[in-house]
Amino acid sequence: MKKIAFAALSVVVLAASSSAFAQGKTRAEVYQELIEAQQNGLNYVTDASYPDVNPVFARQVEQHKEALAAQAAASRVASESASTGSMN
Repeated sequence: MKKIAFAALSVVVLAASSSAFAQGKTRAEVYQELIEAQQNGLNYVTDASYPDVNPVFARQVEQHKEALAAQAAASRVASESASTGSMN
């Protein structure tokens, strides 16, 4: 009787452990997601503030977003001036 119970328990444990790998993400994918989260300012979310940004970091996140917007605008202006300058 103990052997049957042990076998059943083993099957349940194997089934549960195989579902843990169902997402199928590689380390590189997870690492890239962490880098993107840092770049987007999402690393300022804490357990206490999830899913919102922790109020302590709100100003830093705002500055980060402003810097990203300024950088995007500068690169857009540079690409426009480069394309206009090559036509003349």
